[in-house]
Amino acid sequence: MRDQAEALRLKMMKQQGELGRAIAIVSGKGGVGKSNFTMNFAMTLVQKGKKVAIVDMDIGMGNIHILIGRNVSNSLKDYLEGNKQLDEVIFEGPYGLKYISGGSGMTSVLEWSHSMFERLILAFEQLQKNYDYILFDMGAGATNWSLDLLTSIDEIIVISTAEPTSITDAYSMMKYIHVRDPEKQFYTLCNRAFSKEEGIETNERLKVTMKRFLDKDIETLGSLPEDPIVRKAVREQVPFSLAYPDALISKTLQLIVVRFIEHRVEEIHAHDQAAKKFITKLRSIFSKGRD
Repeated sequence: MRDQAEALRLKMMKQQGELGRAIAIVSGKGGVGKSNFTMNFAMTLVQKGKKVAIVDMDIGMGNIHILIGRNVSNSLKDYLEGNKQLDEVIFEGPYGLKYISGGSGMTSVLEWSHSMFERLILAFEQLQKNYDYILFDMGAGATNWSLDLLTSIDEIIVISTAEPTSITDAYSMMKYIHVRDPEKQFYTLCNRAFSKEEGIETNERLKVTMKRFLDKDIETLGSLPEDPIVRKAVREQVPFSLAYPDALISKTLQLIVVRFIEHRVEEIHAHDQAAKKFITKLRSIFSKGRD
């Protein structure tokens, strides 16, 4: 089965050319607005003509669909267990955004069956073929299985706030991942900043700390301001970037998305190689102890 899946992977990559960017959005602790950022980041990408899929990996606590007032009948868990096909667990949000709910009851990948692992790989391959961006909304904190997945993804956006505990936890998260993969590309974003200066200081603290203790350079995306319209939009179950496009936070997010899209625009070939490495690394990491 594995040889057949590997042959399919190579065939797909040969046919599709450039692959979609696989990006994980993480935080060291809960309550920093990670999922809300993921949804609005995705919606802003979609509004700029990008094909985007969100995979909710906050196991047992997934809430991506709630942010847009939708219900889901099937989840990634249903697909992995062979009860549903991939297209049956992909749902459509505003403006063509696609999303997959994680579902509940999922366990460590080390406990998954061989067929579940193969279906996971095939799903991610298909998503990379069909979308420009695949955003993995990870659960808060670090677990062994989430670190396994994060090690295979080449680009990671780390969400923090200006609170000292949030900054410390964000650094710890990057450290956990960096120890496993020193080549990882990190982007930091300060959410809920009460001033532009506070956002700059938060990102700078993370950047300096990573360089000082791990000799690691990271990129800064910027900061999003504390804004009451965010809570209002959550209550209304609509992304703030759609409901309030003229709000400061929405306009700031627009600039952040443009900055992210344009990053490494002169390294398209390098990105293509990195995208291909995602599946290769994922297979290598998750198959340990299976052969």
